Amino acid sequence: MKKVLVIEDDKMIKTILNHLLGKEGYCIDFAMDGEEGARKLLHTDPDVVITDIQLPHVSGMTLVTLSKKLNPNRPVFVVSSLGSETEIVEEALAQGANEVLTKPIAFEDIAEKIRNVLLLEAV
Repeated sequence: MKKVLVIEDDKMIKTILNHLLGKEGYCIDFAMDGEEGARKLLHTDPDVVITDIQLPHVSGMTLVTLSKKLNPNRPVFVVSSLGSETEIVEEALAQGANEVLTKPIAFEDIAEKIRNVLLLEAV
């Protein structure tokens, strides 16, 4: 069973992702702030990371960098409420994010993107 770490402080998004990704058969772990997310990245080995950009304590951008340092091949998706601001997107991609998703999130798209990136890894 593939493990997905979701680092998100919005409880509604957490609930929806838990339901949707659980239905897809993923084992989901959550962190409600960047500090907890960093701890979980250091002590667990998720297959995929989904992180918000704006988090309490440690930024999502820092978590992208940490995740890629720990495992350069791990897919990381960044979620941003800052829209498609070019600087945010460029920085996230430069840090190694696979994709930047803007809020409001098309939740079904996330499940499909995770499925696709995991399939590519298996090839």
